[in-house]
Amino acid sequence: MITIGLVGLGRMGGNMATRLVRAGLGVVAHDRSVAAVREAEGRGARGAETLSALVERVSRPRHIWLMLPAGEPTEGAIEELASLLAAGDTIVDGGNTHYKDDVRRSRELAARGLHYLDVGTSGGLWGLEQGYCLMVGGEREIVERLAPVFTALAPPDGWLHVGGHGSGHYVKMIHNGIEYGMMQAYAEGFELLSASEYALDLPAIAALWTRGSVVRSWLLELTADALKADPALAAVKPWVEDSGEGRWTVEDAVEKAVPAPAITAALFARFRSRRENSFADRLLAALRHAFGGHAVKR
Repeated sequence: MITIGLVGLGRMGGNMATRLVRAGLGVVAHDRSVAAVREAEGRGARGAETLSALVERVSRPRHIWLMLPAGEPTEGAIEELASLLAAGDTIVDGGNTHYKDDVRRSRELAARGLHYLDVGTSGGLWGLEQGYCLMVGGEREIVERLAPVFTALAPPDGWLHVGGHGSGHYVKMIHNGIEYGMMQAYAEGFELLSASEYALDLPAIAALWTRGSVVRSWLLELTADALKADPALAAVKPWVEDSGEGRWTVEDAVEKAVPAPAITAALFARFRSRRENSFADRLLAALRHAFGGHAVKR
């Protein structure tokens, strides 16, 4: 039986540990939060308070799966693990890493006799019960070795070996870019509906569209749920963050000279949502006043 060392027990990592345990796989879990480790232990995992302890408790060849924020947290953990692991062991990054970092890491780890997989992971808070869509990049031999793990985490037919090192996170990056565009289209459409003279029932319309409509999707189901709970969305501030993958998608489009206007506009709309007192808007008002004498609100 494969034992997985799981590092990072946040919103997704903790649920992934639970799903692996439910499938009968061994899990050794580590997180900076002692409480998160204790919770994982309560669900059947074996806890480890340090990376060193985790490596000692995972059977060889070791397979260590990271669910950490992209950037320094992941880089630091990989560097520390590389000094603790032995030739033939594998590191899996299931976070939102830039695919070019995967290519670099795979070369660096290979020089130390270590294997590396990059796994784009989609499913969010619902993955515990519904499973995670997994986009796997790396060596086919190692992917096949870890197939029971992917099968345990994913819904039926919910994982795929998409290519070599970096391809898993590349496919996930484009997936998230598409997600940006879909969300923006729903947001704009429902804003138009909310401005209609017909006093439309937005929760009912969103629910209707999930039944046979060509625009139905899980995102639309979530839209229907959100509108049912708060039809005017009065409790939500119009501030939309981005995880970084939309930016990477747009950068990739520019680099490859591939037009991606919808995804780019959706990303810029998120930037705009964070401008509470926009300099650009103040300048526009000043210019209209300067050339046309239009009134300015003070």
